[in-house]
Amino acid sequence: MAVNQVKGNVSIDAENIMPVIKRWLYSDKDIFLREVVSNACDAITKYRMLHQGTDEHMEVLVTVDKEKKTITIDDTGIGMTQDEVERYINQVAFSSASEFMKQFAQNENKDEKNDIIGHFGLGFYSVFMVSEKVEIDTLSEKEGAEPVHWVSEDGMGFEISEGTRATHGTTITLHVSEEEKEFLDVWRVREVLERYCGYMAYPVMLFDANAKPYEHDEPIEGETDEDGKPKMRKVTEEPKPEQINDTNPLWLRKPSECKDEEYKEFYHKVFHDYEDPLFWIHLNVDYPFNLKGILYFPKLKEDFGVREGQIKLFSGQVFVADNIKEIIPEFLMLLRGVIDCPDIPLNVSRSFLQNDGYVKKISGHITKKVADKLTGLFNTERSAYEGYWDDIGPFVKYGCMTDSKFYDAVKDVLLFKLTDGKYKTLNEYKTDNEEKASGKLYYTSDAKRQAASISLYTERGIDVAVLDFRELDAGFMNFMEYSGNCGVKFARVDADVSGLTEEGEEGKDLDENQLQDLFRKELGNDKLPVKLAAMANTDLIAMVTEDEQGRRMREAYRMMNMPESYTLVLNRRNATVAALAGRDPEDETTKLLCEQIYDLARMSAKPLEAEQITEFLARSQKIVSMLVK
Repeated sequence: MAVNQVKGNVSIDAENIMPVIKRWLYSDKDIFLREVVSNACDAITKYRMLHQGTDEHMEVLVTVDKEKKTITIDDTGIGMTQDEVERYINQVAFSSASEFMKQFAQNENKDEKNDIIGHFGLGFYSVFMVSEKVEIDTLSEKEGAEPVHWVSEDGMGFEISEGTRATHGTTITLHVSEEEKEFLDVWRVREVLERYCGYMAYPVMLFDANAKPYEHDEPIEGETDEDGKPKMRKVTEEPKPEQINDTNPLWLRKPSECKDEEYKEFYHKVFHDYEDPLFWIHLNVDYPFNLKGILYFPKLKEDFGVREGQIKLFSGQVFVADNIKEIIPEFLMLLRGVIDCPDIPLNVSRSFLQNDGYVKKISGHITKKVADKLTGLFNTERSAYEGYWDDIGPFVKYGCMTDSKFYDAVKDVLLFKLTDGKYKTLNEYKTDNEEKASGKLYYTSDAKRQAASISLYTERGIDVAVLDFRELDAGFMNFMEYSGNCGVKFARVDADVSGLTEEGEEGKDLDENQLQDLFRKELGNDKLPVKLAAMANTDLIAMVTEDEQGRRMREAYRMMNMPESYTLVLNRRNATVAALAGRDPEDETTKLLCEQIYDLARMSAKPLEAEQITEFLARSQKIVSMLVK
């Protein structure tokens, strides 16, 4: 059938649509290459489905001609007839144009701007963001089809005429506008293709039409010089297209076919990290949905607070975006990896993803696979799991706080690192410390600074956990106590002395009120709480404690400058405390002793300030002088 010459306008108020397309997608105009190359790959797929078993070479060729100011995208796919050109190109697959204009005209949300193309069937028209004229030359694979040529200078008016293409497929020629001439640089086009098309299913070739032939030396077979070295000759090589993509990426292969070194090599290449990942999860699901990918666990501990992971989302090997939280659970954003969901549209609104049940199932499945990996490691490779814990612990804790299903799946494999370097689960801690810890899990937030207090517990055989990730661990402890049903209360080693006391008669006759009055008078602090307790360590004179919940609240609301509230706990089993109770409160030595005891107790909790340490040193020298007289 001959091609009829046709002129006309693209339907659906194109004069209104095109300016909107250009405006909303201006910040991501390079997306036009993704759209036309992915369309080309789709065309090849359709051809192969119709001609199964064909051994024809299938590829997409992108040619940059800076001199002619053109980019051409040529495929060997199914091609189009004139009817199909008019249906798929001239009649934009776009309903409710007025609603679209109303919805997006005032929308300043960048995330939504990037979702317009594709979702409304406008993928091809993204080329007009960079082009002053676009041509299509296409020939359908149907027997007897005639080649068709389509041209438009603005995406609104068009002209169809007989084409010249001799083989099935489509060539799109973009006449790049002066404002977008950056896309006439081959390196820029390569950058875009590598980003969006680096793993497409068919070879994506890039050719520089302006590249010059180059010479190089090559050995002459069978000929050598006097020294026995091969003789060389000059050879001129014509420029050739280079393949941009890997058509069989690692995540599409069966896990059993992949070697550890291949996983590591892929990780280094994609994420530009010179360190090896700790371990990885290879997702390979065909039912009830199609999901493939690899999630890597990098080292997180040193910069957890500022480091963001990178999960690359693909749709049928076409790159969509990084870190789409609607598909990938938020806590997994700390990881690195690729997720390929062929059933997710290339461009779709965030509101759609948030409310789509299919997407929620994908997110839930990813969470389950991560939890399965962690529990599997714990059950079969506990020593390796413990070796990973310092790095993955923050990620696991964050996941527990943000995803209840994840917490339920991993709560029995949560580890607590102890001050002696060993690791225990919560159940193991409770079992091993049941008699002395009295329903508490003792921890330190700074093992060096709180060393004195830690030793009081470890000397009694009570384990002390290290929870030193500040805001993260503070939130984790609150979660465990109030939402995690963990069966213990968390107490810092300087929060109370309940784990350090034991029954005994020593000092039972001491008057707590009298000692409180004494210390308040000598320290000039009439609000200081003073308590008596029978400490197991009789050498310990006193320590200061700060209520656990009060301290957590103060640390959470630092901006409010809430005052510290310490309690001085005196050991009634210590001889010094007993002697002090009988001293004259008006004696200067009594004052020195009270001040020294209080400062020593405070120093085990936190460093003294500048003036306080000066007074402490001066007082210490005075006491030493008194003792040697």
